[in-house]
Amino acid sequence: MKLEKSRASRLDAGSPDVAAVGVIDRLCQRLGHPAAMAEGEREPGKDMVDRSEGFGERLLGVLLDRAHEMPPQLIAPLIAEEVAKVGGRDVSILLQDYAQLVLAPLPGRQLMVAGPELISDSHAGEAFLTAAPVEVAHDDGSVRMFLPLLDGSDQVGVMALTLETVDDDDRRLLRRLASLVADILVTKHTYTDQFFQARRREPMSVAAEIQWSLLPPLAMSVPQVTVAGILEPAYRIAGDSFDYALNESVLHVAMIDAMGHDLGAAAMATIAIGAYRHARRADVDLTEIYAFMDRAIAGQFGPDRFVTAQMMRLDTATGRLQWVNAGHPAPLLIRDGRVLHPLEGPTTLPVGFGGEQPRMSEHQLRRGDRLLCYTDGVIEEHAAGQEPFGEEQLIRCVDRMMSQASGVRAEVRWLSKRLLEERGGLTSDDATLFLIEWRGSAADHLAVPR
Repeated sequence: MKLEKSRASRLDAGSPDVAAVGVIDRLCQRLGHPAAMAEGEREPGKDMVDRSEGFGERLLGVLLDRAHEMPPQLIAPLIAEEVAKVGGRDVSILLQDYAQLVLAPLPGRQLMVAGPELISDSHAGEAFLTAAPVEVAHDDGSVRMFLPLLDGSDQVGVMALTLETVDDDDRRLLRRLASLVADILVTKHTYTDQFFQARRREPMSVAAEIQWSLLPPLAMSVPQVTVAGILEPAYRIAGDSFDYALNESVLHVAMIDAMGHDLGAAAMATIAIGAYRHARRADVDLTEIYAFMDRAIAGQFGPDRFVTAQMMRLDTATGRLQWVNAGHPAPLLIRDGRVLHPLEGPTTLPVGFGGEQPRMSEHQLRRGDRLLCYTDGVIEEHAAGQEPFGEEQLIRCVDRMMSQASGVRAEVRWLSKRLLEERGGLTSDDATLFLIEWRGSAADHLAVPR
C-alpha cells in the first residue's frame, strides 16, 4: 500500500498539487456538487451546516482553495478541523507500517495520537484488512468510526473519528472524505518524509530503503484481477523485489531475487527492475524482456553476479498465462481452496549469465484460480542442523490460508506471518510472496461511465 516513493510515477502528468486538485475535482463530481463555490455563490436555500451536502461541499471547497500551497503537515489538521464542525472529534490518521504489523498514528495538531493499533487484533485493523468501514458503539451513545483509506484499491491506512450519532448521510460523506484523504496523502508524500517516518517502526537498512522506493503499491484490485505482495524482513530486505503493471487487459508481473544480502544486492535489483520496466514499456515479448535484463546485469556486474527472476503476462480477459522462469521456484496454482500443483515449466539460466533464448511456458487459468509466486528464501530457511522449510510445508500453509477466505491482501499477509512463525522467526534470507487472483470478468474496467 502504499506510500512508497515509486507511487510518484502514477502522478507524473503534472505537479503533485495539480494532481491533488484533479482528485478533488473528481470527488466533487461524485458528490454532485459544484467544485469550490466562492463565498456568496452558495445555492439558495442551502443551510451552511447541512451535513449531507453543505458540509461536503464546503470541505471540498476549502481543500480546493488551499491545495496548491498546502504544506503536508496541515492536511490532517485541516481534516480534523472540518470534521469537528459537524460534531466529529478524536480524529486519527493511521498508516500501515512497513512490516504490515501495525497501523501507526500520523502526528499532527488537533489529531488524536495514541499508540499503534495491531492490524491483526483491532477495529482499525479490521477496517484495513476488509477495506470496509467499521463502527463501534460506545456506552455514552457515541460511535467510533474506522474508515479505510483507499487509493484506488490499495489500502494506505485508516481514518478514525467519533460522532455523537451516525446516519446514512454521515456514512456516505465520511466514505468520500476518507477517499479524498487517501488520495491527498499519496500525492503529498512525494515531497515530505513525514509519512515515511510515521510508518517506520524500527531502523531501516540502506538496502531496504532502496527496495521500498522501487516497489509499486503492495496491492491492486480491478474487476478482472487482484494482486498483493509482501516482503520480509521489511526493514532489512536487500535483493528481493517485485513489479507489476496493468496495461489494457494484460497484467505484467516480475519477481526477482538478486544475489547477496547487502547493498550490492539492492543495487543489482534496482538495475534488474529498471531493465524490466524499460523492456516491458517497449511492448516486447517475455523472451526479449529476459534478454534485455540479462544484458543489463551482465554488462554492469560481470559474469559472477546474477539475478533469479520470473516474468509473467496474464491476459485478464481470457485467463491465458505466459511466463519465463529464470531460476525461480515454480509458482503454485491454487484452485477450489487448495494448492492444485506447482506450475512447472522449462527454466533458463538466471539473469546475468548470458543464457540462451528462453522457452516461454503457457497455461490456461480458470475463473477464480490463484497463483502464488515466491522467492527461495521462503522455503530454504532452516535452523542450524535442521532440514529446510521446504515446498511441502509451504503448500500446507497455503491450504490453511485458503480456509480463511478473507481476501487476497489479508491472506498474503496472514501467510507471510504464519510462515515466519513456522520457520521459528528466522529471516536470514529475503522472503517474498506475490499472490494473483484471476476473477475472469470481461468488463472493461477502464471504460468511462456515460
